[in-house]
Amino acid sequence: MNANDDISAQTTPTRILYTMIRVANLEHSLAFYRDVLGMHEVRRETFTEGRFTLVFVGYGAETENAVIELTYNWDKTSYLHGTGFGHIALEVPDIHGACERFSRMGAKIVRAPGLMTLAVDETGHRETIAFIEDPDGYHIELIQA
Repeated sequence: MNANDDISAQTTPTRILYTMIRVANLEHSLAFYRDVLGMHEVRRETFTEGRFTLVFVGYGAETENAVIELTYNWDKTSYLHGTGFGHIALEVPDIHGACERFSRMGAKIVRAPGLMTLAVDETGHRETIAFIEDPDGYHIELIQA
């Protein structure tokens, strides 16, 4: 970007709206995001001619919170994960308790809670993180608040 570019309130994005992921089984994915992670279904759109359904899930109204769009293509049963997408990150007050609960609910813990040694702030604080996996193999990072 060069110094002559016009940056103004009218041309600068102001917030993240949603992240879209494709899911192979809408009901399994909804159960995971709803029952395991505690999200709510915010909105659903069905496109009969296009043969797909979009379900938006999150922790609050879209007007104030970013959400996740679960895209279910009716005729597709699996997807290959690209190498560009990393993960979704969620904040949790008690990471150890959350991982225990998620595990009891059948969620796969792919990295147990532990200190992230590379994430050290100016006070020497280290973040405690964990990773779980959703039904389609997408990683969800948990960061203790």
